[in-house]
Amino acid sequence: MAKLLLFNKPYGVLSQFTAADGHPGLADYIDIGKVYPAGRLDRDSEGLLLLTDDGALQAQISNPRFKLEKTYLVQVEGEPTDLALTSLSQGVTLKDGPTLPASARRVPEPGIWPRVPPIRERKQIPTAWLELTIREGRNRQVRRMCAHVGFPVLRLVRSQIGNWSVGDLAPGEHRQISVAAPPAKARSKRTRPPSQKRHKPRAAGKKRPS
Repeated sequence: MAKLLLFNKPYGVLSQFTAADGHPGLADYIDIGKVYPAGRLDRDSEGLLLLTDDGALQAQISNPRFKLEKTYLVQVEGEPTDLALTSLSQGVTLKDGPTLPASARRVPEPGIWPRVPPIRERKQIPTAWLELTIREGRNRQVRRMCAHVGFPVLRLVRSQIGNWSVGDLAPGEHRQISVAAPPAKARSKRTRPPSQKRHKPRAAGKKRPS
């Protein structure tokens, strides 16, 4: 069995254990040893981040070739049109190429935790919420997709990865579960163990996916 941590990453927290540039890291919230992030969330994004002690499971969660679905609650500036939602669903062409088809729909304001600090809203411009599910992991992909169709992102919360959901975890809380480790055939020579660079700060200028 593999160890899996479901962590509700707060706004402003880095997806690495070491703090950097005045921003806290995972070590400020998680004191369990030998677990490593399976994928990332930008500093200004919130919600579900998975950590594991199993290298094959880490790869299956984070490697885009497995096309694991990731669902986001997205607060955008403006009222998205049907055309914008259709474009997001069919895929849009970004600077690094076309995106895969996604699931995009308007949703009521979700009953989730307030962001700290709160978003900056413009009084004369309404905001709306979308639920967007993608199967890729490009750098700031959700933000770029929404901006491409004319609706800038104000708040981005990842609610689900595969079958795992953030559920009722409050920001900064985590829950540990045990899951079946990937079968032996998934543990090829190309599957690396979880990164051992747990406490090494991210190199300056290196980007993270949304």
